[in-house]
Amino acid sequence: MASNLFDLTGKVALITGSSKGIGKAIAEAMARQGAKVVISSRKAEVCKAVAQAINDEMPEGPGGAISIPANIGAREAITALVAETRARLGRIDILVCNAAVNPFYGSMAELPDDAFEKILKVNIMANHWLAQEVLPEMKARRDGAIIIVSSIGGLKGHEQLGAYCISKAADLQLVRNLACENGPHNIRVNAISPGLIRTDFARALWEDPENLARRTAHDPLRRIGEPEEIAGIAVYLAARAGSFTTGQNFVIDGGSTIST
Repeated sequence: MASNLFDLTGKVALITGSSKGIGKAIAEAMARQGAKVVISSRKAEVCKAVAQAINDEMPEGPGGAISIPANIGAREAITALVAETRARLGRIDILVCNAAVNPFYGSMAELPDDAFEKILKVNIMANHWLAQEVLPEMKARRDGAIIIVSSIGGLKGHEQLGAYCISKAADLQLVRNLACENGPHNIRVNAISPGLIRTDFARALWEDPENLARRTAHDPLRRIGEPEEIAGIAVYLAARAGSFTTGQNFVIDGGSTIST
């Protein structure tokens, strides 16, 4: 008998930063499990193309996709994104906060205020705003899943990614607080902390083969991760398989955080 532990049929998933990389892989995986997914990032044409590719892959099911572009650095844009999702798909069962920025690479001593403010707004405040927008309907239904994509950067310091790491550490505490507050309403809130993944966002860290070899030399798996290798844990957290899981951080990093 087939298991339905990972079945997302009938669910609606709003996924930010889903036009490429990890967000796109999560959207594809959830659609393959039957969810209707919302592809959202700043560029409308890219969102449309990703949604079309998902629909072309499964013309008659199991799930599907629509595109709703949004710049989540603005509260009003988030309100509009959630409202349009509800207008077009009727509800939001799953929220995946994946979009993030890192406009500065260097010492905290040289970090411009405007860059720090942008990081905090997009990487933390936007996730808080998104949760505020979707939680009322989840509470009313007594069901919902929120997933925040953090980073192993939130677990340790870094000489050149300090502000980004600070924001990702804050996301982990946001998850714990939201889980405590909303668990009595049967709403689960969890984090995923990827290690080095082959995405455009992390290109500076992996495109040089020698640098990549150095970075992965002591990792147990000795390699970089691929976006689809993050998607499975997101499906687990959104589906019945993860129904007793909340307030947790899932580190998917090829073992880099356990090695010396």
